[in-house]
Amino acid sequence: MAKRNRRVGYGLPVVLAIAVHVVALLMTMLRLPDSEPTPSSSSVVQATLVSDVTATDQAQYAQEARARTAQRQAEEAAQAAAEQEAQEAARQAAEQQAQEEAQAEEAERQAAAAQAEAAAQRRQQAAEQAAAERAAAEKQQQAAEAKRQAEARARADAEKKRQVEAAAKAEAEKKRQAEEKAKAEAEAKAEAKAEAEKKRQAEEKAKAEAEAKAEAEKKRQAEEKAKAEAKAKAEAEKKRQAEEKAKAEAKAKAEAEKKKAAEAAAKKAAAEALNNSIANEQERIANAQQSDQASNSFINLVKRAVEDRWHLPANADNGLVAQVRVRLGPSGELLAASITRSSGNPGFDRSATQAVEAAAPFRELQQLDAGLQRRFRDFNLKFTPGDIQ
Repeated sequence: MAKRNRRVGYGLPVVLAIAVHVVALLMTMLRLPDSEPTPSSSSVVQATLVSDVTATDQAQYAQEARARTAQRQAEEAAQAAAEQEAQEAARQAAEQQAQEEAQAEEAERQAAAAQAEAAAQRRQQAAEQAAAERAAAEKQQQAAEAKRQAEARARADAEKKRQVEAAAKAEAEKKRQAEEKAKAEAEAKAEAKAEAEKKRQAEEKAKAEAEAKAEAEKKRQAEEKAKAEAKAKAEAEKKRQAEEKAKAEAKAKAEAEKKKAAEAAAKKAAAEALNNSIANEQERIANAQQSDQASNSFINLVKRAVEDRWHLPANADNGLVAQVRVRLGPSGELLAASITRSSGNPGFDRSATQAVEAAAPFRELQQLDAGLQRRFRDFNLKFTPGDIQ
């Protein structure tokens, strides 16, 4: 049931508050008569007056003033009390009105709840009665249906039992046949498997033997190949070494022969040159009229012959100087060639003595006069990188 809305009335509290304020205002306006007002300073004559007020009058005035003050305070207190009472009255009235309205609403709510509960009980009773009627009808219908279903189940069970028995019989026969077939297949499969295993083992054995044989043959061929390669390599190396040795020997022999031929040619050329020089010198000596010229010619001949056979070392400095003492026999043969002043370079000194030895003998000595021969059988040659003196 819907709740009825009621407006809260505030008229009475407002009226009471206004009345209280009006009363307080009237009380403040109603005052006792005051004493005569004191004239302002503008109306007082500027003069010295003698007061005629007595002490009794002053006490009376003071008492009246205190009375007026007390009256005013009482009025103010009464006004405040009245206002407070009016506010309290208004508050209480509002609370009372609100409480009454709440009680009225609660009563209405309880009444509505009671009506709703009664209606709900009536509806519940009607529903329960209808449900009972439906339950009875359904119960009857269910009983009839249960009976029909029980009869159908009985027939179905009988048919099912017959079918189950037939199926069990057929299944047993099928199972027996399947077992016999499986047994036969298993025996055949076992025989085939044994035969296949036997065949596989034979094939694997033959394959292993073939692989072993092939591996042995391969290994033998590899060993023979390795031996052949090693032998061929050794023979090739031996042949190469022999060829290199032959080439080296041939090269050395050719170089030796070439060197020998070169030396022979050089010696022959030197001899021819020397012979030519000697012939020329002999002619000059024969034609010379003075012994100094003959001696100089002989020395020059010796110097040219030694220079032609002197091989200067590669590391010879320009500042090197070596002196060689040359001693000859009567026919110009070399008796000795020795270093009398060393250059400090053994190679340079050795090249100087070797040049003298290669240029000897000096047969031209025999063509000189006996006096000159004695003079030139022992002389010194000074060797420098640029000249022989």
